[in-house]
Amino acid sequence: MTPVIILTLVLMWQAVLVGYAFTLAGNAADEGVRAGTAVPRGARSGVCERAALEDLSSAWREGAEVKCGGTGMVTADVSLRVPVLFPGSIDFPVTVHGHAGTVEEVKN
Repeated sequence: MTPVIILTLVLMWQAVLVGYAFTLAGNAADEGVRAGTAVPRGARSGVCERAALEDLSSAWREGAEVKCGGTGMVTADVSLRVPVLFPGSIDFPVTVHGHAGTVEEVKN
């Protein structure tokens, strides 16, 4: 019975990591868009990417991909790899995505 209990706990922990990866990806996309709306179009991509990656720990940041852009509508797409049991170790070949967008602020 002990192996079944241990296996169940490991699978539950892995499910928690998948959910946490979705949460991190969504929050990173939100932060990137928030920062990207406050700067001129030319600087938007770099500022958006830095802001999206800023709050991620180094273990999650390693496999992260951030794409920012848009005219009239600022968007950010963040992709994170799902780790196996511990962030910073082996990753599953599964990527979770977070997307955020907002209307561009008018600059005078």
